[in-house]
Amino acid sequence: MNEISPEQQEREAALVERVVASFADTPDPRTKELVEALTRHVHAFLRETRLTEEEWKRAIDFLTAVGQITDDRRQEFILLSDVLGASMQTITINNEAYADATEATVFGPFFQQGSPDVGLGGDIARGAPGEPCWVEGTVRDTSGAPIGGARVEVWEADADGLYDVQYGDDRVAGRGHLHTDDQGRYRFWAVTPAPYPIPDDGPVGELLRATARSPMRAAHLHLMVVADGYRTLVTHVFPRGDAYLDSDSVFGVRDSLVVDVHQQIPTTPTPDGREVTGPWARIDVDLVLAPAG
Repeated sequence: MNEISPEQQEREAALVERVVASFADTPDPRTKELVEALTRHVHAFLRETRLTEEEWKRAIDFLTAVGQITDDRRQEFILLSDVLGASMQTITINNEAYADATEATVFGPFFQQGSPDVGLGGDIARGAPGEPCWVEGTVRDTSGAPIGGARVEVWEADADGLYDVQYGDDRVAGRGHLHTDDQGRYRFWAVTPAPYPIPDDGPVGELLRATARSPMRAAHLHLMVVADGYRTLVTHVFPRGDAYLDSDSVFGVRDSLVVDVHQQIPTTPTPDGREVTGPWARIDVDLVLAPAG
């Protein structure tokens, strides 16, 4: 790269300061802080990489394509944030370690409001293909006290690696919610988590291929726990031994969230007496909430 003359450096630096100064009258202090920092970091990137006009246009086209493929069922911007590690970094910043509270991880692009209330012991699978999996545990605070009435939201991909919203019809499967009992206990049927590729038929997939990265996510089950007076927990559980634990495409795996999946033979009685054809599995996981604020 050619050496940049002092005159050129001065000209570029002056432009940065003019743009930053344009936000001087921003009334909200936090908005002012954010746009000024964003301006400085964007210009620093442009100057460090000596971005060409053609590369700038390609970047604009890429972001336009991300917007065009995004709709009420697919959030490509979240997917982009995920594969760049921005989602996980934001979560890490905003969920500081607190005692033994369960660690948070990525929200993902497939959460849907209005999931069915399956009740304690209910079945979130609702016909989704996969091996039946019994999940149970407790929700407690960091002192060990049970949290009753906590809302536990659950969603997952099926054995074919697809969430219900990816099928293009009106099915609701592999998602639901329930509330803990007075002892903080929860339990439900799901399907055993399986690894799957994130949607790679759009611009984010093109980015992954251009950088020789895999689209595969480690097998996981999404859990979100909401309770008054506590920090909302958005997390996953990951089956131990999964092939993609060390290469999860959205950097969501945390060691503390890796759990054992206990495989059961067909003749093993289920915890609730449900008749299951073929083998099934169970996952036991306790969740600990940090206090709000």
